[in-house]
Amino acid sequence: MSDQEQQRQRKALFSRITKAAGRAIGDFKLIEAGDRIAVGMSGGKDSYTLLQVLAALQKKAPVGFELIPVTIDSGFAGYQKEVIADYLDRQGFACRIRTTGAAAVIAEKRRAGSSYCAFCARLRRGALYSLADELGCNKLALGHHLDDVIETLLLNQFYGGTLGAMSPKLLADNGRQTLIRPLVYVEESDIVEYSRLCRHPIISCSCPVEGATDQKRQRMKKLVQDLETEIPQLRRSLLGALGNVHPQRLLDRSRQEFWGKRATQQAAGGDHERDELRRFP
Repeated sequence: MSDQEQQRQRKALFSRITKAAGRAIGDFKLIEAGDRIAVGMSGGKDSYTLLQVLAALQKKAPVGFELIPVTIDSGFAGYQKEVIADYLDRQGFACRIRTTGAAAVIAEKRRAGSSYCAFCARLRRGALYSLADELGCNKLALGHHLDDVIETLLLNQFYGGTLGAMSPKLLADNGRQTLIRPLVYVEESDIVEYSRLCRHPIISCSCPVEGATDQKRQRMKKLVQDLETEIPQLRRSLLGALGNVHPQRLLDRSRQEFWGKRATQQAAGGDHERDELRRFP
């Protein structure tokens, strides 16, 4: 592929990703005037893409907001935080890096059989909120994308017995920051290709179980890929389902106020559930 063709493809991908992020920001009111947003930079494809997208939207947004990239060094040997620092410097951003002792805490406190990544993520999230607090940021942006949302939905159902995924907007436990995920409408495949074309300086998290963990998530990813050969719009359908919830058809006993609505629906115009089923051959 010629350089000119790569540039054209990169621009087209960036336009699609940016439009999807802008739509999510509008749908969920993720960014407001005066926001000071800490942007989590891990050194992976998602965080590089997120920062570029937010920086592009910042230039043409009708409201003013600030972007402050932040990185958490969890203390794993070999983590190349200087690569992130160099990239941010070239992009005109200051580098804010917080080094923690999370690696030692995980080694000492993690229960046998529990998820290494989940424990690490909780500690890293806490460090991010603490750093955001010190920097006067009221929001924290993370690079989770559409596939992350879907895989989490399936993981919760298959392994946790709960119906839930990743919220695009969530108030932190400390009540001071709001976590936002502007890439929730963006498919991972677009981010992978865009990051490759941009030649982002991807680095490893350097944790001791990298590549050997998260097997359950990888099973969900493969399940979605396999089903998508028969159902091309599977990802979009699952994402749409998260925004089209019918509590009266679930089994949550804490939501019994919805159960009495079925009789009202039938009296008003027939069996709504059966009518919906008729739409599908």
